[in-house]
Amino acid sequence: MPDITENDLPDYSDAELRAILTRTRTIAAVGVSLNDVRPSFFVARYLKTKGFRVIPVNPAYAGQEAFGETIHASLSGIPQEVGPIDMVDIFRRSELAGAVVDEAIEALGPRGLKTVWMQIGVADPVAAKRAEKAGLTVIMNRCPKIEYQRLWGELRWGGINTGIISSKLGG
Repeated sequence: MPDITENDLPDYSDAELRAILTRTRTIAAVGVSLNDVRPSFFVARYLKTKGFRVIPVNPAYAGQEAFGETIHASLSGIPQEVGPIDMVDIFRRSELAGAVVDEAIEALGPRGLKTVWMQIGVADPVAAKRAEKAGLTVIMNRCPKIEYQRLWGELRWGGINTGIISSKLGG
């Protein structure tokens, strides 16, 4: 796949990102690590602290536990009892994202999947088109943790200008 620049990626409105994060309850985090310094670990842990149910997916850790949930080897291996998965958050290289998207469409689409989210540095516009054709919302090259913190005012606590104007103290 050729290198993708920022100009090749869609721009997402704050309203769209907020709507996705508001409607999402359960997230399958594909490529999650148990190493607490890896972004996939601390992003998933943060989302859990914000009330999201995080279902970890990584064949290297299958059967172990993270965030109070069993780690599954694949999206198709998540049992029906887990319930609906609203979002798949992909922590895989761009060249591997397409296979994850295809598995998400096949395994979780019938279970109510709404969003495929590709992490910062992850983009596959061709796979995104397949997901959109299947009725899914796709976000590429963004982090739900950062977007949540930005949209709900948490980044301002660290002195970062988020571009969000609010009259609420701390939010």
